[in-house]
Amino acid sequence: MTTHPERADLLAEPLDFLLTTAATGSLRRFLPTSSWTRMATGLAARPGTVARRSVDLTTELARIVTGHSGRSPSKRDRRFADPAWTQNPLLRRLVQAYLAAEEIAGALPRDARLDWRDTERMTFVVDNLIGALAPSNNALISPVAWKALIDSAGLSSVAGIRNLVRDLSTPPRVPRMIEPTAFTVGETVAATPGAVVYRTEVFELIQYTPQSAQVHTVPLLIVPPVINKYYVVDIAPGRSLVEYFLQQGQQVFTISWRNPDARHRDWGMDTYGQAIIDAMDAVQRICRSDTTNLFATCSGGVLASMVMSHLADRGDLDRVAGLTLAVSVLDQSRAGLVSAVIDERVAAAAIASSASRGYLDGRALAEVFAWLRPVDLIWNYWVNNYLQGRSPAPFDVLFWNADTTRMTAALHRGFVELGMSNGLTRPGSVTMLGTVIDLGKVTTPSYVIAGISDHICPWQACYRSTQLLGGDSRFVLSTSGHIASMVNPPGNPKATFQVNTDNPPDPDEWLLTASTMEGSWWPDYVAWLKARGGKLKAAPATLGGAGMEPLEPAPGSYVLHT
Repeated sequence: MTTHPERADLLAEPLDFLLTTAATGSLRRFLPTSSWTRMATGLAARPGTVARRSVDLTTELARIVTGHSGRSPSKRDRRFADPAWTQNPLLRRLVQAYLAAEEIAGALPRDARLDWRDTERMTFVVDNLIGALAPSNNALISPVAWKALIDSAGLSSVAGIRNLVRDLSTPPRVPRMIEPTAFTVGETVAATPGAVVYRTEVFELIQYTPQSAQVHTVPLLIVPPVINKYYVVDIAPGRSLVEYFLQQGQQVFTISWRNPDARHRDWGMDTYGQAIIDAMDAVQRICRSDTTNLFATCSGGVLASMVMSHLADRGDLDRVAGLTLAVSVLDQSRAGLVSAVIDERVAAAAIASSASRGYLDGRALAEVFAWLRPVDLIWNYWVNNYLQGRSPAPFDVLFWNADTTRMTAALHRGFVELGMSNGLTRPGSVTMLGTVIDLGKVTTPSYVIAGISDHICPWQACYRSTQLLGGDSRFVLSTSGHIASMVNPPGNPKATFQVNTDNPPDPDEWLLTASTMEGSWWPDYVAWLKARGGKLKAAPATLGGAGMEPLEPAPGSYVLHT
C-alpha cells in the first residue's frame, strides 16, 4: 500500500459546492458565463497590463528558443518527473514554454481586477484548461508513454485503450484512481475489531473492542459525514483514529449511516439529527453513563452542532461532555470557491435534480472530486492508466473515496439551502427537530480542528466556529490539509500543529500569537478528551449491554451496501 497525505487532501471540498455541482454536472463549470464576459471586459480596459504580459511571454519564449531560459519545473511537479523532460532539448523547451504560458494565464483573472466571486470562478476555469494542455498529457510526446510502449512491446497501448473504454462506459466516467479489489472492507480497511450493537433504518451503531485494561467511563461517539462511508476514521491499521483512541483507553462507538435509495427520499436533517440522539441514547445505556463525548467530522459536524443547539433548548446540554468538530465549516461566508460559484439558480437546479430521482448519486460526487482537482485526479491517472497502460497504485483513502454513497433528496435540499442562507450564523433562522438553532447556546467545551493547507475549505472558515459556539473552544491548526488532518497518526517527523490559549475574533490575529507544537495533534486531543472522560474503570469483557447485544461483527452490513 502507498500512502500520500497530499493526495488525500485533494479529496476535500466544501459541502455545498460538492452537492450542487454533483447534482447539476461538473462540466457546466467550464461553460461561458457572465464571469467570462466581465473578465474579457476587465482585460480590455487595461491594455497596458495585457501588453506587458504579452511582451513578458514573447521575451521568455525567445529565451527558451535560444536556450537561455533558466525556467524549470518544480521538483514537486510529478508531471515532469521523468528526466527526459529536462534532458532532451526539445522536450525541455516544450516544458519551459508551457510553464511560461501557465504563469501568464494564471495571472489574467487577477489582472482583470474582478470581484472575489468572479476571480474564484475564472481562476477555476483557467487552472483546469491549463492543466489539460500540459505536454505530459500528450501521448505523442510523453516520454513515459514511449518507454511503456517499448518495454511492453506495444501491449501498453492495448491495455491503455482497454482502460479508457472501461472507464468511459460506466459512471463516474473519469480515469479510475483505484482498483475495486485493492482493499477489502472489514479486512484491510475498516478493520478494527468490534460489533454492531444497535441498528435502525437510518444507521448502525458500532462498538469497538477495548484495547486497554482500563477505559474512561464517559464514552466517545463518532458522527461521520453523511456523504461518505464512515471508515475514514478507521482507514487502516496503524493509521486509524479509532484504533488510536482505543489504545488510549477510550470507549469508542461510531455511527455507520445507511446508504439510502429512492425509498428514503424524505429523510431530511431532522431524520439524521434524531439518529444522532438515538445513537447517544444507545451509547449511554450500554456504558451506563449520563454523558458522552461527540467527535463529528465534515457534514456530520454540521448536524451534530445543530443537535447540540436542540439539546440546549431542551435543557439536555449536559448529556455531552465535549464536542469535537473535525474539518467542519459552520460559517460558509467567503468559504473559498464554494461561496463564489453557488447562486440561487444553481442551487434550485441542484435541488430539482436530486428531487426527480429521490437521491443524489454518490458517483456524481466522485466525478466532482476528480474534476475539481484535474491535474492530480484526472491527468495523473490519464497518464498512468491510458498512456502507460497501468493499473493505479493502491491507496486506502482513494479506495474510501471511490466507495461512494447516495444522499437523500430531502437531506440534499436541506444542506444546499443551509449553505445558501448561511443560516447557522444567524440565530433563529433554521431549525432542528422543531427547535430554532442558536449555536451561542452551545456552552459545551469544544475542540475544533482545521488544516492550514486546506485551500478549498479555508482554516479561517473552520476557525469561525469558535466564535459561533458559546463555550470554551480549543482551536488546533494542523500543517496538513483536510483529509490528512484526520489521517494523521503520530510518528510523522514533519508533522506539526499550532495552538493558542486565546480565540480572538480575527483568525489571523490568532495565528500571529499561536505556538507551534511538534508531531500529530492526536496526543493533544486525547489529553483534552481524557479531561472530559471521567474516571477509569475496568474495560468491559463483552460488547453491548442493557438489552442491546451484538448483532454482527464490525464493520456491519450498512457499510457494504452499494
